[in-house]
Amino acid sequence: MKLLVIHQNFPGQFRHVVLAAIDRRYEVLAIGRDTAPGIAEVKIYRYRAASRAPGDIHPYLTRYEQAVTDGQKVLEILRRLKHSGYRPDVILAHPGWGETLFVKDVYPDTPLVHYCEYYYRAQGADSGFDPEFPRAPRDSSRLRILNSLHLLNLEQCDIAIAPTRWQRSLFPAAYQSAIRVIHEGVIQSSNLAKAGAVRLPNGVELRAGQPIVTYVARNLEPYRGFHSFMRAIPHIQAECPDAQIIIVGGDDVSYGCKPVGYANWRSRMEAEVSFDDSRVHFTGKLPYQTYRAVLECSKVHVYLTYPFVLSWSLLEAMASGCVVVASDTAPVREVIVDGHNGMLVDFFDHHGIAKRIAKVLDSVDEYDCLRSAAKLTASRFDVAYGTKHYFDVFESAMFGHLKKQPARQFDREI
Repeated sequence: MKLLVIHQNFPGQFRHVVLAAIDRRYEVLAIGRDTAPGIAEVKIYRYRAASRAPGDIHPYLTRYEQAVTDGQKVLEILRRLKHSGYRPDVILAHPGWGETLFVKDVYPDTPLVHYCEYYYRAQGADSGFDPEFPRAPRDSSRLRILNSLHLLNLEQCDIAIAPTRWQRSLFPAAYQSAIRVIHEGVIQSSNLAKAGAVRLPNGVELRAGQPIVTYVARNLEPYRGFHSFMRAIPHIQAECPDAQIIIVGGDDVSYGCKPVGYANWRSRMEAEVSFDDSRVHFTGKLPYQTYRAVLECSKVHVYLTYPFVLSWSLLEAMASGCVVVASDTAPVREVIVDGHNGMLVDFFDHHGIAKRIAKVLDSVDEYDCLRSAAKLTASRFDVAYGTKHYFDVFESAMFGHLKKQPARQFDREI
């Protein structure tokens, strides 16, 4: 089978699917931006993201124009590929940046599978969730225009996939029954080399059994509750002065905006919060094996998020047997049942967050049942299961059987 994967940051969410496709001896080709990390085994055709001077277009349309321009760049790559004789059997794409707007102009009969990650809402999701950063009065209008791109994507794809039921529920009701819920999966700890200790970049050595608290985000920012966690640190240290607090993540912005007057959210929060920095370790972004080793040593892991897309790090922490203290927000509630396989806390209650963490740190084996239940929950997100369901979709699409299958067949219980 010839699989074409389109993702501006290839491989992005498709890493596990692509690697599994290679193992299955699929012929995999990719299209992504010139900044995409890529995968060594996959040939990638790159394009440079659109850039223009602001001022000549309505601000609501800036991202839309970039999407159209990037879509045209991908269109030219596709035309060259088709002219060279390339015919993919299936196209898998993340359409959020406009790259697939014109795919059907080149390959009208090739099944197009879209990863439907997020449909914006003016209320009831991330927008307006945090009163510390109130929504701009015109945000509702801006989001409507942005969502029109996602509606175009839904109209032209043959198959739509969302990773959680809540993320699917954000899309208009008319489309929800056509969106399959398939999480791509995470690597289970049983498939990784065991590490009883790990050395951080600053030379500090961590060992399992120590009072270790971990917090992980791609970038340290409010969308992932970084400000709430930082405000909890002095209270954690007051109750558990020996705790080692490990904060993994970069200083860029993945979602939202940079803080006014500061280079990043880390410097913004360090200016606000006083704590013993000898026991708080900012590691930056870590190599994957090192990051997973840190989780293996962790006694309690903190996962905070706006109602937004679910992070792999939550599932990886559960797979590592961490006691997880997580925000009582969607879609976290699809994964964690309070008191059964983790603890749910108020996203904004940094005192309450600290108390839950301290309670776990002070315990001996009271929370072993939560650890075991967390690992069992995470096993349902094994990458082998996730990729299998993707391949079921590919094969059904390629052989023309998709419309004969009920949508619920592809939904996986969490």
